[in-house]
Formats: sequence, C-alpha cells, structure tokens
Amino acid sequence: MDSTLVFSLIILLSPLFITSSYSQYTLPDHHFINCGSSSSSNFTGRTFIGDDNPATFTVSGGVTAGNPASSLPTIYQTARVFAKKSWYEFQADSNNTFVMIRLHFSPFLSNGIDLSNSKFDVSASGFPLLSAFSVGNTLQIKDFIIPIGSETHFRIEFTPTSQSSPAFINAIEAFTTPSDLFRQGVSLPRVSPAGDNGNENNLSSSFALIPHYRINVGGQNIEPERDTLRRSWIPDDPYIFQSVPAKNISFSGTLMYNGQGSSPQDAPDDVYKTAKELTNSLVNVTWNFEVSKSAMYLVRAHFCDIVSTGLVDANAGFNFFVYSHHKEEIQPGNRMNALQAPFYVDTVVDSVDSGFLNVSIGAVRGDNQTALLNGLEIMELVTNSGVVDHGSNGKKSKTLYIVIGGVVGGVALVLVLLVGFFIGSKCAKAKPVVGVKPESNAGPSHGRSSYTTINMDFTITHSSPMPNLNLSLRFPIIDILKATNGFDERLLIGKGGFGKVYKGTLPDGVIVAVKRGEKGHGQGRPEFVTEIMVLSKIRHRHLVTLIGYCDERSEMILVYEFMEKGTLQDHLYDENKVHPKLSWTQRLEICISATRGLHYLHTGSDGGIIHRDVKSTNILLNENYVAKVADFGISRLDNVDETEISYIKGSFGYLDPEYIRCMKLTQKSDVYSFGVVLLEVLCARPALDNTLPQKEANLADWGIKHIQTGKVEAIMDPYLIGTINPNSLRKFLDTVERCLKDTGDERPSMIDVLWDLEYALKLHQMSVDKEPYEDSTMNTSLELPMSMIHRLPSNANDDDSQVNDYSRATNFPTESESQVFSQLNMGEAR
Repeated sequence: MDSTLVFSLIILLSPLFITSSYSQYTLPDHHFINCGSSSSSNFTGRTFIGDDNPATFTVSGGVTAGNPASSLPTIYQTARVFAKKSWYEFQADSNNTFVMIRLHFSPFLSNGIDLSNSKFDVSASGFPLLSAFSVGNTLQIKDFIIPIGSETHFRIEFTPTSQSSPAFINAIEAFTTPSDLFRQGVSLPRVSPAGDNGNENNLSSSFALIPHYRINVGGQNIEPERDTLRRSWIPDDPYIFQSVPAKNISFSGTLMYNGQGSSPQDAPDDVYKTAKELTNSLVNVTWNFEVSKSAMYLVRAHFCDIVSTGLVDANAGFNFFVYSHHKEEIQPGNRMNALQAPFYVDTVVDSVDSGFLNVSIGAVRGDNQTALLNGLEIMELVTNSGVVDHGSNGKKSKTLYIVIGGVVGGVALVLVLLVGFFIGSKCAKAKPVVGVKPESNAGPSHGRSSYTTINMDFTITHSSPMPNLNLSLRFPIIDILKATNGFDERLLIGKGGFGKVYKGTLPDGVIVAVKRGEKGHGQGRPEFVTEIMVLSKIRHRHLVTLIGYCDERSEMILVYEFMEKGTLQDHLYDENKVHPKLSWTQRLEICISATRGLHYLHTGSDGGIIHRDVKSTNILLNENYVAKVADFGISRLDNVDETEISYIKGSFGYLDPEYIRCMKLTQKSDVYSFGVVLLEVLCARPALDNTLPQKEANLADWGIKHIQTGKVEAIMDPYLIGTINPNSLRKFLDTVERCLKDTGDERPSMIDVLWDLEYALKLHQMSVDKEPYEDSTMNTSLELPMSMIHRLPSNANDDDSQVNDYSRATNFPTESESQVFSQLNMGEAR
C-alpha cells in the first residue's frame, strides 16, 4: 500500500485512540497541610488541614506560631517553627512512583524572632532539597519531585543551621503523581556546553528533581488550579533573545492523546495549545535561562503540531538544539502519526562552569515542516545523600551494608594514619578564628568608642598565593576584619553576583568598598582572579579603581575605591525615593563617562578587553556623579579565539542576540549591552521586568518598537518629558537604535557612541531658535556651527590626547598604559 495513503488513514483514525493508552489519574486529597494550625483552610481549590492533631501523618516536633494581622491567605498566617531537626512523615500511596512536594514559606515575626532571617536545610527521603535556605522578606513556594522506590513512608526534614535561626514552614503539599511521569529505564542523551556527553540511564530511580523553570511558550500564566498536578507555568517572553523570527500561535480544538506521546498529566492542555512558531527559516529562535554552575538538569521540551491542518510529510521536521551543539530533529508526523498530538523530548544537561542554559529551534533546509516549541521544563537533578532516618516505620539496614561499611572504614582509617604519619609534622592544624578584637583606634567610627568582639567562622587553610597576581595589593584578613568591623551587616551597602559589598575604613582613614565572595553565587574564583588581573594592571578615570584584595582562609575579597552615590540603576528607578531625580544633562554626562571607560577598555591595546557584563548596576557614581565602569570578573581579551568561548556569560536583558545565536563575542556585544543601558537612562525602568505585560517585559524590544513608531513619550521617564531639547532626543534615540541592531557589523564602535552622546549633550545645551527638524533622517550637524563640532578620532591608537587628559587627572603614568595591556595574559574566566 502507498505510504502516503497509510499515513492518511492513520491521521483519520487517530481520534479513536485518544487517551486510550492512559489510565485516568485523580489527584489525591492528601496531603495538604496548614502548618501550625488546628483548623482547616481552603486554598486554590484544596482543603489544607491543620497539623495540631494529625490523623494521616505525623509531626516530630516544633511549635506553632501565628500572624493573624497578615492580609495574605489563611495558610500563610500560621507556621510551625523548629528549633532543632524535625520532620513530617507520610505514608506513600503506592511504590515505585513519585511524590510531588510543594513547600510554602511566608515569613513573619514570631515570639521576637524574625523568620525572614531564618536559615535552614530541607531534605526528603535522603534527597537534599534546600541548603542554608533563607526566605527573606517574600513569599516563596518551592516545588520538588521525589522518587519513592519500594519505601512505604517518606519524610520531609527541616534542620536549622543554628539555635538562633529556626526553621519554619507554613504549608505543605505532598501527593503521589502518575507512575509514568518519568519513564523507567529509558536512556537519555546527555549534553554539556562543549557538546554531547554520552547517555544517562535510569534517571527516574536515581534522582530527585527540583523544577527551576516551567515555561508556557507562546502563552500566558497558568495557575495551579488549571494544572492536574497543581503546577505553575509562566510565559516565555522574558527568556527569548530574538523575538523577530517568531510569533505566538494558539489552537482551540481538541488535542489527540493517542498513547504514543504525552499524557494529559505531563503538561496541561493550555501548554500544548499555544506555541512560538518560527517565521524566518534562516534564523533560529533561542531561549536562555540562568542556572547554577556544575549542576545537572533534565530539560523537557514539549511539542504539539497545532499549525498543520491536513496531510503533512511524515519525515518533515525541524531542529531542536541544546547549547547550540546538541541537535535533535523533531518529526511530529513520524513520531505521532497524528495531528495536534502532544509529545515531549527529554535531554540531560550538564551546566559545567556555565551560568546559562539555552535551547533553540530552527528549520531544516528543504523541509516544509514548521518549527515550533510549546513548552519547556528545566529541572535540577539531585542525588540521594544516602543519609535517611526512617524512624520506627522505616526498614532496617541490611547486614551486608554494615559489613561493607566496616571494611571501607577500616581501610580509610589505615590510609589516614599513613598520610598523617608522613605529613603531620609539616602541616599546622587548622583552627577557627574567634574572638578577634581589633584595637579601638583603628577602623571606622560609627558612634562607638571601641569595637565589640568579632566572632567569625573562618577556617585557616594557609593556601599559597595565586600565581601571576600583584602581591603588593594583597591585604591580610585581619585588616579586612578591622575595616568592616567583622563584616558588620550594618555596613552592608549592596549585593551582587559575586557576594555582599560592605563599606569599610582603612587604618589611614580611607573609605573603601569591600566585596566579599559568597559560596553558591554565580561568580567564583575564576572571576575573582580575572578581576584582579584586569584592574591591577590598568588605570583610567572612568574605570573603578582596585585598591587591593585578600585571598586567605578560603576567602575571596576585593577592595575598591568607595563610590558615594552608588549605582546608576539606584538613581534611575529609585522606589524609595532616596536619591534626587537626574536631569537630562546629568544622565548624558554619566553615559558619556561610562562610554569613555568602555572605549578605553576596547582600544587600550592591540587586542583590547571586552567587558562582557555592561549594565546599569555596573556603572558606579562618585560624589560628583562622575561615572566609572565596574565588575570585570567575566571580562576577556578581544583577541582570544572564538572557539575558546565554550558558554555564554552575561546578564539577562543585556546579552547581545548575535552572541546568543552564534557564540560570537566581540566589542560590539558591549555596544549592544550599553544600548540597553541607554534605554534604561531614558525610560527609568529595568532591562527585564516580568511584572509587566509580555510585550513590555523586555526593554530592548519594547523600546525599539516605540522608537520606530515615533511614540517615544510613551516609554520615557515622565520626569524628563518636556525637558529635553528635541534635537538632542532625536540624536540620542538614533544612537540607541544603532547600538541595538541585530548584528555587530551594523552597530557603531564605542568611540562613535561617545561622539554621538557628546553631540547630543551639545545639542541639548545649545540655545536653538529654529524649530526642531521634522525628518529624523536629516543630518543634524547642519544645525551646529562647524566650530562647535569636535569629533574624537575613531582610530583608537590615535586617541593619545584624551588618554593623556585622563592620566593627568588621575596621576597615572601614560607611558605604561598600552604596555600593561600587552602584558596582560587573561584567559577565559571559568
């Protein structure tokens, strides 16, 4: 029989098989718990029962606490608080399946203890779920999926990190999921930023899953009431980097669950009935997500051909990419033998040192099958710690495990003794630093006659100094402790990707900013080393000055000049109205200063340096509102071979779309990021704002649309409306538009941006009697006398006069500035 006829018959008959292969799943009515309460509460369509006298589960301890004054739903007005390790224990409905656990945290003041400052660990059935978790001042809901295996009971344990930092929980959801939510014994491709990395087997029985993203591509928010498993899904627009070649599509008919693909529980119908469709076969559509480094994720991509309305070639398909290296051809007709039939594709992804994970869809040359994506889930995979306290209901350990443990322990003891014998005389025993009491005449003065005792939790490792760093800039840890009063939280002035920033005072009275690296943040030792290497060898009036660093006792500390006015972002959208509004002249002068710093980075040597993380929080202001560019932790030399770039780095909302699509990082990537900063300056809003409607969430897309349609006042900071010379505004908008071009070749160099901004400032400061010109394409230089126009050379090597001006202003020798760039051997920060 003709293959086309066979496929046609399959398409026609496929509705007969809808849901036939799936057993109906009904969400259990347990366990939904209103913690710390004796009464039940209805929430999102479910009854949460109080845990004061439980009948279907047990609670090991803790005390109840309440906050009836709260305006939040009832389940968030009570909590159970734990001063020591405690747990909830539940009976599993069936073996060899999964449990969906959803934990609700909403802090309040309880018996004089502020729960927003609590820090604690959470685990379930031996799987670590949260480590040193702190809720802060916001409501947080955390989802987890735990394999049950052959156990009949499971526990959720809460462990405070200290007696003064209790654990707490407001509400718990813990219910059995369908057994086929994750397929048993299936081998999945494993991918890293460098390419394919073999396969992963038996994923479902070896890992717990922590969902980080559930994305309804092309659709709206999906609330828990509209999902069988009570999951929340969010739109994809904040994560897409090139919206031009894609459009949102939707489907109002009936989906075909024919037993070969997804079940109705894998994702709600609302996910499969919307999608992003590729509209330009020459360009891929890419989504990018921030993830933890050195972690493993399950990426589940949901597909459903809701575009085709009739017979399609069974072999027609499109490409699905992970990290631009792993490619899988998606053939809906061949896979599903039906139209509008949902299915998903799973991939295991190692983030390695990358802080991002990206996926793309693209057309297959010569095929007429459209490319689309309906939904995406990114779930971190967590291994079992092996430490499971099952209590009286658990199973006893096997004798075999005890024997093996004894043998392994004996061997380990012998090895430890041998090693200790050989090196014990050469190594000093590590001791914690406690009770450090600096002299009363050193450090900052904050209304106290002397310092109080500083109790720190350092472990001395006496690591050798890092190679190739400027040791003359090295601070002893004791000096850092004195300067910051032991990292007193009252001196905290900011937080970032590297860690916390404190205001400090050196013994000579100099005020400094002390940035202390924290474990678990996106940046680490490679960024720490890179920052020191860059800033210890270059000096410029518009680059923040590195005063020193500390690399003792596993600490990573950077000491900078103190910038009194904080970040540019602080002044643009200051919700607390702490800072006065910036005038248009001030904003232009700040942008010009930042441009000079970036231009110096790009052209200070034959190779130059790409900043790689240009954003409004990395532009700092001194007491005179002079701007300086900061944070060089992920910078790299421009002459590094592009093949050495193994992953994408930067900040959401600022990343160059060409960099995302092609892994092509150039100086023009900084230009694109700075174009977003220019829009922030004009609009006084963040680069990404997920609280806004989808079309407004991404500032670059939203801003360019209004610039091109001539509706600029709709996006401007209301404070600026009517205060800007129209010619100046037109020149500024033209500069923004050119900076945000799709490809680097179309964008100006930083020296051209500098010229345009200085020109815009002159236009604003001039007293022009003429009416503003009507055509935005008109050459505005005709409105200025030629004597007013001073164009800086575009050739970086000829820009000596400007460099000399900066050098004299900052007392740095000019003759070594180009030399230090040539001596700078800076590899890719990893």
